[in-house]
Amino acid sequence: MPAAAGASGPTAGAARTISLNDSAHLHKTSSHGFNLYEAGQATGSLGGSVSMHLDVVSTNRVTAQLTVSPHGGSMSGNASGSYHVNGGTASFSGTLTINSGSGSYAHAHGSGLSFSGTIQRSNDAVTVHVSGHIST
Repeated sequence: MPAAAGASGPTAGAARTISLNDSAHLHKTSSHGFNLYEAGQATGSLGGSVSMHLDVVSTNRVTAQLTVSPHGGSMSGNASGSYHVNGGTASFSGTLTINSGSGSYAHAHGSGLSFSGTIQRSNDAVTVHVSGHIST
C-alpha cells in the first residue's frame, strides 16, 4: 500500500493522513479449496512486500486479509467485495479496512479504501490495487 505522493514515510508526532494508491502483482504461495495465499511486491505511494489470504466465499463474494510491509513497519486489514468470473480471469472489487499496524505504522487505521483486482485462473496469480486514505 502507498503513502502520500512525495512522502518519505510516517514520523513520530502528530497523526497524519497518507494517500494510498498502490498495486501489487502476487503469486500463489499455497491454496486450499477456494482459499488462495499470495505474496509479492507492491509499487506506488508506499510499496513494500505484500501477503494476502483471499477466500472465495461464494460464487459472487470474496473476503481477504492483507498485510503490507513498507519500509519502517507494516499494516494489516480486512477486505470484502464482489467476485465475477469471465472466462480464464476472475475479478473482485470492494472495500478494505486497515485495522492494525506495527513500527512506524503502529497507529494506522482507515476504512472504505478501494480494493480491487484480478485472478488468472490458470495459475492463481493475483493483481490487486488499493487506494484511499489512512491515518497514522
